[in-house]
Amino acid sequence: MALARAIIGTAAGGWLALTFAAVCGAQAFADGVDLGHGPGPGAGPLGGSAAMVLADAGTAAGNGGGNGAGGAAPAPGTLSGPSLIENLNQALENALGKAGVSDAMSLMARTAGPEPARGPVVVELFTSQGCSACPPADELLAKIADRADVIALSLHVDYWDYLGWEDPFAQPAFTARQKAYARAARSRTIFTPQMIVEGEQSLVAPSEAELEQMIAREHEAPDAVALSVSGTKGNYQIELRADPPLTQNAVVQIVRFAPQARVEILRGENAGMVLDYANVVTAWHAVADWDGRTPTRLTAKIDGDEPAVVIVQSATPGKSAPLPGPILAAARLN
Repeated sequence: MALARAIIGTAAGGWLALTFAAVCGAQAFADGVDLGHGPGPGAGPLGGSAAMVLADAGTAAGNGGGNGAGGAAPAPGTLSGPSLIENLNQALENALGKAGVSDAMSLMARTAGPEPARGPVVVELFTSQGCSACPPADELLAKIADRADVIALSLHVDYWDYLGWEDPFAQPAFTARQKAYARAARSRTIFTPQMIVEGEQSLVAPSEAELEQMIAREHEAPDAVALSVSGTKGNYQIELRADPPLTQNAVVQIVRFAPQARVEILRGENAGMVLDYANVVTAWHAVADWDGRTPTRLTAKIDGDEPAVVIVQSATPGKSAPLPGPILAAARLN
């Protein structure tokens, strides 16, 4: 008997190809954490959530690697160790059977672009079908999933799988992303469910009022990066410009997700429940490093029916490698 029975499935989201040319001052995220199973959830619920203590903060992901999934030599200034780009794309290759990103990349400088404005606020929910505290957070995310002023994304982590239910949406890369956020916040603990708003504000098992207040607060400030998207039918031009220029590098990421899914949980803490999910992330590709100073145009070709969004996120200094920082801009591609 299969452990999971998807009533409304999340079909493969297709593939994407991007065109770039010379990355100036390239520097990738690196997660600097163990990508395997952690010590596991804590003894019990904590504020309506469950906690997992991270391994030693100095644990490195290893040596070698380089920028991107193509195995190219690291660009000048790149820190040693696998980058988050490499770890994300490798994990997705293992899970989906294909990288979905072409090896050909180029950057073309631009001298003009749109002024920064307030785009959608990005809300990431780290959740699991094996966590009994998560369904209320899943329902809360579903309430904001269709809002034009929000990009709501559900990332399923895999560290609850040992309790007898393997979440079919979980990917090690999403656990690594949550751990990287914890490193950036100088925390040794990650929580389930946890929402990260705009890459820097953490909400553990939030109420609807708390989430709405956080979204409203983020809308008060303009984006640090002017991001515009043009094109249609899977062919898009993405333009980036920062005025004033950024003081640190940023990473351009493309995310694919399934808008709706319904799953019958057969085992684990939520056994017997039929749960609905919104905006389940199926692929998260870090596709380019950007120096934050040179106006840039990216050409992206995306195949498949799954929606896609582009997220520009800063890279903050870490003990052994850069960590994910505030989200600077985001937009929908289709």
